[in-house]
Amino acid sequence: MEASKRLKISEDLESPEINSVDLSAEYALLQLRIFRINLAITAFAVVVSVLFVDLNAAISLLLGACSGILYFRLLAKSIGSLGKSSSSVSKVQLIVPVALVLVVAKLPELHLLPALVGFLLYKPSLIIQFLFEPYS
Repeated sequence: MEASKRLKISEDLESPEINSVDLSAEYALLQLRIFRINLAITAFAVVVSVLFVDLNAAISLLLGACSGILYFRLLAKSIGSLGKSSSSVSKVQLIVPVALVLVVAKLPELHLLPALVGFLLYKPSLIIQFLFEPYS
């Protein structure tokens, strides 16, 4: 029984019915779900920050969250082209956190810690997507 299940799985993996267009479309839908979750988490965090902290911290958090979304988008684009046009993940997305720190350091009304927390807000969206993956 177990051997027949393994054989069925290996046949499914080798079947020509699964093509790269289907996988690309599935990857694009996964990215879209993660971006929607990320936007919802960002909106919630900014509202909470405005209510319980000050406006400058909320703006810093929003700036960090936008740069986190940009970072994640560049990373997803680089991963999406992996195997098609490149053999390794690009390092271009690493410019985003460096630019964020430089911008926050130059502007005195922005705070570094909320900007870094905002930058890392894409991580909870990945965790939420991972938890709900079997259901979607």
